Amino acid sequence: MYLEHFGLRELPFSLTPNTQFFLNMASYHKAYNMLMVSIANREGFIKVTGEVGTGKTMLCRKVLNSLGEDEDYVTAYIANPVLSPKGLFLAFAEELGMEVTTDVGHHSLLKQITRKLMGYAAEDRQVVLFIDEAHAMPEQTLEALRLLTNLETETQKLFQVVLFAQPELDELLRQKSLRQLQQRITFSYRLEALDRDGLDRYVSHRLATAGYNGASVFSRGALNALYRASEGIPRLINILCHKAMMVAFGKGDRTVDAAHVRKAAEDTDGVDVPVKNLRPAMMVSAGVVVCAVALLYIVGYYL
Repeated sequence: MYLEHFGLRELPFSLTPNTQFFLNMASYHKAYNMLMVSIANREGFIKVTGEVGTGKTMLCRKVLNSLGEDEDYVTAYIANPVLSPKGLFLAFAEELGMEVTTDVGHHSLLKQITRKLMGYAAEDRQVVLFIDEAHAMPEQTLEALRLLTNLETETQKLFQVVLFAQPELDELLRQKSLRQLQQRITFSYRLEALDRDGLDRYVSHRLATAGYNGASVFSRGALNALYRASEGIPRLINILCHKAMMVAFGKGDRTVDAAHVRKAAEDTDGVDVPVKNLRPAMMVSAGVVVCAVALLYIVGYYL
């Protein structure tokens, strides 16, 4: 691979949500703070949405790791919520460390979960359930989750729920049958794609975290092409950067240029291959020619 070629100790653009690569820039910092404050205040449902590849799972793992360092919190994480209501309860029970059989009755299962949660409440420990890909949850399971959060003491809910999802969840929650759940969502945040400056910081940060400390690996033209091809989506940035570095490595180049990025884009489904930039002088010349032709046309029309 290209690690030694570029002076790296690990792959900088892996698709695995490694929180060591978490970039604490404005939008993600704001989302992280919102989650931590909302959880600390024991708010109800919390929702984070974003398009595919915008870093929802990375953010989720970052918050999970932060809470995991605090003994006052008990966290549960469900990555695949395409479950029946009972399947969701079983997954939640398993995450809480409970030993239950799949043939347990619904009522018995609910009682066991309640006892477990009451035990944590007695220890003054806060339980937080994180659900990734929440937009994929069946409507009945979402409603069952809402009913489950009715478990409470006289002063507080027994657990909180944080939903990470694509924007389709917002459409689902607008259904009349789920209006009660929508009203339970006290805080929400929408993750957006990176802007042009954010892309520069993102690429530099990941390279530095992976051990690189030299001059810029990606040329200005390469970064421009990368932004046009990825549209600022972190997952696509990772894919394109990894492939572009492989192309540069294959050619023995120490710097990734726009041609390398275009080659990477050609090999990647779902992205547009960025066109070559015209040199400024060529752009000016082309503009002069267009204006001259237009002027001649106008003069000829009135003669």
